[in-house]
Amino acid sequence: MKRPFLIVLAALVVIFLAIQLVPVSRTNPPVTATVQWNSPQTKALWDRACRDCHSNETVWPVYSYIAPASWLVARHVTEGRHEINLSEPLRNGGGRVVNEMAEKINEGEMPTRDYILMHPEANLSATEKKALIDGLRATLGSGR
Repeated sequence: MKRPFLIVLAALVVIFLAIQLVPVSRTNPPVTATVQWNSPQTKALWDRACRDCHSNETVWPVYSYIAPASWLVARHVTEGRHEINLSEPLRNGGGRVVNEMAEKINEGEMPTRDYILMHPEANLSATEKKALIDGLRATLGSGR
């Protein structure tokens, strides 16, 4: 009875070790645009809830080096930077970007639930969400 359990356990350990060999890109490209924040509060809210996935200043936590979590983190950062990256010049103007960000924040899509699970400080209150959106509008343009 113990033998099949040990075989399964050994197989799982081998699989876990093998998936660690799958390469994952965890880079922070150079910052080519600097944001002039309207207030320290806006920057602090951005840093808490948005920066890791929407800038080239990602803080790569320990779990981002362990598969399969590393795959998920790398995908989130890649997709986030593709959509909105404040470390690079904005495409199509700041107003459009702010409108997209405001919509995602208001609908509860951003920050993502799995990010909040690992970073509880990113779970913004309604007041903080409004302050972040207002600050982003003041910093990047209203778009309205």
